[in-house]
Amino acid sequence: MVKNWPHKTSGIPDEAFNQRDTVPGPTKEEIRVITIAKARLSEGAVVIDVGCGTGGLTVEAAIQVGSKGKVYAIDEDPAAIDLTKSNVEKFGVENITVITRGKAPEALLAPPNADAVFIGGAGHALRPTIQTVHYKLKSGGRIIINAILLETATTAIAELKALGYRDIDVANVSVAKGKQINSGTMMMARNPVTIVSATKL
Repeated sequence: MVKNWPHKTSGIPDEAFNQRDTVPGPTKEEIRVITIAKARLSEGAVVIDVGCGTGGLTVEAAIQVGSKGKVYAIDEDPAAIDLTKSNVEKFGVENITVITRGKAPEALLAPPNADAVFIGGAGHALRPTIQTVHYKLKSGGRIIINAILLETATTAIAELKALGYRDIDVANVSVAKGKQINSGTMMMARNPVTIVSATKL
């Protein structure tokens, strides 16, 4: 049983996670739900979260793969690693290994081959990170890239095509959340995110 989230479904509220102004995230609740769905996770799966930040996706994936599965969290920012560890502890998930400060793509060499890999932070190293992920993914494995910048999504799509991935799916997700004001509910738009996902042959 996971602490502070007694459900199997994803979608832990953003405010439930420990957060810091200096660390991006968590990946917004609705984006996390779609990202997890695109990963097509199964009980016992191995997952790598590149650019784990707050650890929102790390925790959500760990719940999905269950006690027989494993999630590896990677980030180059020590503050992000500390924050992810605090959220792992908060939710009591024991099937997570937080790699103590690792920069992609080099840090991807440590975990075992994976059934799914999330990329939420690779910066200028996106191409070599995707190439390294390609060798870490099992046949039939899923790669999911969350992009705020259009250039990131374009680079990801081009690289996945070059590597021969199939079922390349691109979804641009715009979410507005209701905020209570004196006269009623005002919808506040959040930054759109492009989710690129694909299957390795």
